Amino acid sequence: MDGYGGTAPREDGALLTIGAFARASRLSPKALRLYDELGLLPPAHVDPHSGYRHYAPAQLERARLVAWLRRLGMPLARIREVCELAPDAAAVAVAAYWAQVEADTAARRDLAAFLVDQLERKNTAMTTPRTPLTMRCAALTDQGLVRPLHQDAAHAGPRLLAVADGYGPDGGPAATAAIKALKGLEDQDLTSADLLGVLEEAARRAHRAAVAGDGATGSTLTALLRSGAQLALLHIGDSRAYVLRDSGLFQITHDHSLVQSLIDEGRLTPEEAASHPQRTQLLRALDGSTEFAPDLQLLEARPGERNLLCTDGLTGVVPAEAIQQVLTAADGPDQAVRELIRLAREAGAPDNVGCVVGEVTGA
Repeated sequence: MDGYGGTAPREDGALLTIGAFARASRLSPKALRLYDELGLLPPAHVDPHSGYRHYAPAQLERARLVAWLRRLGMPLARIREVCELAPDAAAVAVAAYWAQVEADTAARRDLAAFLVDQLERKNTAMTTPRTPLTMRCAALTDQGLVRPLHQDAAHAGPRLLAVADGYGPDGGPAATAAIKALKGLEDQDLTSADLLGVLEEAARRAHRAAVAGDGATGSTLTALLRSGAQLALLHIGDSRAYVLRDSGLFQITHDHSLVQSLIDEGRLTPEEAASHPQRTQLLRALDGSTEFAPDLQLLEARPGERNLLCTDGLTGVVPAEAIQQVLTAADGPDQAVRELIRLAREAGAPDNVGCVVGEVTGA
């Protein structure tokens, strides 16, 4: 008998009980039952009366591969795909998965560093005297070299930074309307307690305007609203916000796109996403076909930091390393946005490009 109450594997090709197969494959009977239910590793025979599962010795190779892939942390749906591949193709798939894991780990490491820094700032802000802050800023958009229409819009002011990427027949007006719905916030005297609420309500007005229009038309919207050292961030769509500080450049938004959801689920690598045929499909945006569900968060700003808001016309062709170099080396926001647009055009600028840079400074 084996440790699971079954018999040891037979060498004569006879079927193995679930206990014997579990011992040989290093998978528990519970795991084997789950993989049977998922169609990942069905038994060779199920007794019609008792329901007992029996496995063929030839299934051990697949079972051991499943066990190894689970130890790597690979999702079950992806394991099923790998198991159906020829050995060479399976090897490529495993290598691609692990490259993705390493990239995701690096991204989470950066995010963890950002969050640690942000939380430490909140703690010290209670005991450190407030330094009056202001913001130098610049916004620039470009039609690019391929698109027949210009559908990006941007705004840069001492209190508000915003960028929008329109799409559909009336995408340009939709993006412009989204920015216009927020511009009035520049003239309001807001406290840090008001920031998130008023920013969300302004964006909700932009969404209502989009719902009233063409159902095929919409816009992304990413915005930062400042009161003193507090920054309220609102984000919906696949435009992005970054912050450059001493510890590096951090992406502080998460794309609301189909390809990003596939990356999150482990079904797509970032490299595959760049050429995916549905890479422009959004799961959330300002339009009539999606629910208004923006991401909202409150950040603590310090003098010397630079924020970048941009459309995917920039991030789709200019790597993060080059963006960081520009933001670090530029004399000011005006030079930064011009240089970022230049890099996008040098890379072919297949899409419209919108950039906003704000630099927090002492008053």
